[in-house]
Amino acid sequence: MFTKSLITALLSLLTLSTAWCESIPVYFGTYTRPNNSSKGIYRSTLDLDTGELSPPTLAAELKSPSFIEIHPTGKFLYAVSEAGGAGSVTAFSIDASSGSLKLLNQQPSRGSGPCHINIDRAGKNVLVANYGSGSAAVIPIQPDGRLAKPAGFTQHEGSSINERRQKGPHAHSINPSPDNRYVYVADLGIDKINIYALDAENGTITPNNPPSTNLKPGAGPRHFAFAPNAKQAYVINELDCTITAFDYNPATGALTEIQTVDTLPKSFEGSSSCAEIRVHPTGKFLYGSNRGHDSIAVYKIDPAKGTLTFVEHETAGIKTPRNFNIDPTGKFCLVANQNGDSVVVFRIDQETGELNPARHKISLSSPVCIRFLQPPPPESS
Repeated sequence: MFTKSLITALLSLLTLSTAWCESIPVYFGTYTRPNNSSKGIYRSTLDLDTGELSPPTLAAELKSPSFIEIHPTGKFLYAVSEAGGAGSVTAFSIDASSGSLKLLNQQPSRGSGPCHINIDRAGKNVLVANYGSGSAAVIPIQPDGRLAKPAGFTQHEGSSINERRQKGPHAHSINPSPDNRYVYVADLGIDKINIYALDAENGTITPNNPPSTNLKPGAGPRHFAFAPNAKQAYVINELDCTITAFDYNPATGALTEIQTVDTLPKSFEGSSSCAEIRVHPTGKFLYGSNRGHDSIAVYKIDPAKGTLTFVEHETAGIKTPRNFNIDPTGKFCLVANQNGDSVVVFRIDQETGELNPARHKISLSSPVCIRFLQPPPPESS
């Protein structure tokens, strides 16, 4: 027989699931600087039918929370503070009714200029990349969402051929493997993706065998993404405006290059650099952002080989696309215009991958990162 409490819980879950079918909460990391009006992390809601975003509201004040990440449970949010000097990571709890953020605590990132943050697949550790110092750290998450002291750390060494940008290491992103056995740190300064074995229980990382994958000198690897089938991975190279595709070996963690494609049209002669990369939830399409050309480059993914075929450059309403993200349903792509002080919405063509302007945008000063608050997974009985 159903108890009264069980019926109430089931009705609450049904109500929550229905609400999420109609809309989804979105959080934005920003730069807070003297010449703009941003104060920290903002919150909005995306209508999953129309693509309309609600006016953004301040969820929490924090100095330059450029990159944020939400815990798999949907209960906590973590943010780097990219404010120069010694870096930090801040933990917040998410109010389930209002969406506002409550400060829990803060820990050092063990480096300068933290620019990217992630959470391991088990939800046990925050992973952070420090651009300024060229290092990465692992910070354990306590049961209440608070951060313990950093437990894992690695310092990169080396340089590459770009005298202005590659005099030393610059860790630019950090990603766990689909099975949570490895961590991949793309380092723009040394043209490598360093690979580490992850001990999620103890919050540590150690060099893998193989320890890294090399990119073309001067490429400047920035952000990294796995395909949903866990057979391929992709990195967008900031400096030479390319995307490199890899075959992924889950047994060893190795990445084997299979293709490199340009992100810019051959006719473009200006200055541009790449930023974000995303694979569509279906695994059928890949997207990369160009800053300067001010576009999102769209590619079709070969389902058998994982290789890329160019589809289009979308430019409508885009200005310095530092970051973009695709909602979990795969219907919409939201683009953060860092220098355009706005977030614009595109509807994704499910057959071609093309981006069609949804004619919805919000004003937001210096948006840098977009993250969706997904429904939490059902708890086991």
